[in-house]
Amino acid sequence: MKFPLVQELAAEGFPVRLTCGMLGFSPQAFYKWQANPVCERDIDDAHLVNVIRDVHEDDPEFGYRFITDELERAGHRVGERRVWRLCSEHRIWSTTTKKGRTHSGKRPGPAVHDDLVQRNFTAPAPDKVWLTDITEHRTDQGKLYACVIKDVCSNRIVGYATSDRMTAALATSALRSAVARRRPKDTVVVHSDRGGQFRSRAFRAVLKANQLAGSMGRVSSAGDNAMESFYALLQRNVLDRKRWRTRDDLAYEIVYWIEHTYNRRRRQRGLGKLTPVEFELAFSATLDEAAA
Repeated sequence: MKFPLVQELAAEGFPVRLTCGMLGFSPQAFYKWQANPVCERDIDDAHLVNVIRDVHEDDPEFGYRFITDELERAGHRVGERRVWRLCSEHRIWSTTTKKGRTHSGKRPGPAVHDDLVQRNFTAPAPDKVWLTDITEHRTDQGKLYACVIKDVCSNRIVGYATSDRMTAALATSALRSAVARRRPKDTVVVHSDRGGQFRSRAFRAVLKANQLAGSMGRVSSAGDNAMESFYALLQRNVLDRKRWRTRDDLAYEIVYWIEHTYNRRRRQRGLGKLTPVEFELAFSATLDEAAA
């Protein structure tokens, strides 16, 4: 930053030799910079920072180590130390880590959608409002993350995905699975908290491509998160039942419990003692009778 200052002062008539001497470097260093003001390394860093910002915007929870992994997967040959330096210089921090101190849980981010639900977790028919959130559980291999999408009307789990990392790709995979299964004809409101995965450009792109309406409530608020009851059941019936050796073992049990037990066998008083699948069949039959 000193070299541009010397250049500005020189334009105002101050001698270069005098200014350089006062700032503590030689005139030769200034003239060398003037001949090539931006070095190749600076240009490479600038391009790399742009890529880092794109990665971080999609997954704000990523620290410099995960960002380095993503850069390497994208074909960039870059060292972890360099990524740390650039992240530090440009204040690109993981949203789950503060410098000098760490804390657990989610950190609120700015909403990218209005709250279309307003804590009214009801719907007049299936595929009008979907809720989504992410949970995690430890295995001997490390954590497994699961993103689940639930229909508000029938309480049926309509989409899900699991991964060893809590990324935007996890949320978009769950959303794509819900769209592929349900093929909604009308606009569906997809309500989430303000987690980085749901604020990512990738998740918003899937919403837009399938004409879905995004909605966001508060962060980590049980009163504003109707997924809590489902995850409490999942915790008791699957996650806490035993120690899980591998992520694949736990992922299989989660999917089996959702498809075999929760959707098709577990009766719910709120659904008139029907299972979610039975409730949707009964709902469709009622509509057919009304149309006849």
